[in-house]
Amino acid sequence: MHFSTILSLAFVVSPLAVSARGTLGFALGARRPDGTCKTSTDYEADFDVLKQKGGSTIVRTYSVVDKNVPQYPCQVAAAILPAVKAKNFQVILGLWADEQASYDSEKAALKIALTSQYSSFVYALTVGSESLYRGVNACDLLPRIADARTTFGNLVKRVGTVDSWNKFQDGAADPIVTGDCRSYSAHPSHADPITFLMVNAFGYWQHQDINNATATYLDDLQQAIGHIQRLAGLNKVEIWNGETGWPGDGGSDYGDAHASTVNEEKFFKTGVCAALAWGVNVFYFEAFDETWKPKSTGDTGAQGDETHWGAFTDSRTPKFSLTC
Repeated sequence: MHFSTILSLAFVVSPLAVSARGTLGFALGARRPDGTCKTSTDYEADFDVLKQKGGSTIVRTYSVVDKNVPQYPCQVAAAILPAVKAKNFQVILGLWADEQASYDSEKAALKIALTSQYSSFVYALTVGSESLYRGVNACDLLPRIADARTTFGNLVKRVGTVDSWNKFQDGAADPIVTGDCRSYSAHPSHADPITFLMVNAFGYWQHQDINNATATYLDDLQQAIGHIQRLAGLNKVEIWNGETGWPGDGGSDYGDAHASTVNEEKFFKTGVCAALAWGVNVFYFEAFDETWKPKSTGDTGAQGDETHWGAFTDSRTPKFSLTC
């Protein structure tokens, strides 16, 4: 990694870097360590720790209803919204939207949970989470984003999506950035450009040694953000780093990326802190270990452990200092 490549990220995000340091947020799971659903009280306890030990007052979720344990679905929005209001937090609410049916179900649940009393505590909605990475066509996702903007626009200022850095870098997400799917043969459509996007980037999932992980992470962000801004124009899109992180002790290795709490802290201090210093808003994946979770699948199809990615243990104990 040449220094000039890393330096270019500072120029890509320079309007943010000049005005303010980036904001640190945390991706937040919906379940307790035993797999049962969190209540509003559980979320309030999460928020107390994240503010006191993590210096953060914003979190993101992935779905309105968490169905990762099918027999015990969690009403995420209904439980978290009273908690963000009680603790004066901000939340970016996710709607699962890989298929039209899942989006319709999520939208119906959110119409019940999201009322005007919570509007000022919802920073944004994201429709889809790495949907393009899993093979959804951008022009199938765009109408769902546009529909959510119409449905909830009177309550939420920002509606967008989140995906892997390479889906922004390689042009797969271009129709979402521009709002233009008029040439899509399945069902042509057109919408106002989407102006809130979150980019996920991990040195770990690129199987990088910890000593090269920060350079890879920052370069991937630079490529994605640069492409978006060249397409949409500078300062036309609000861009966040939607996920980054590293597994701690108990996690699984992935190629040259070795799971350990020492490496997790090193990546946070070098990678996350560098992005924040340049003015990039970063969501760390994730807030707390989720020991109930099944294995996940990486870029090559190999399985990996996502139970020990937390900056905190599942008992809300910080693994290391979260100061930069």
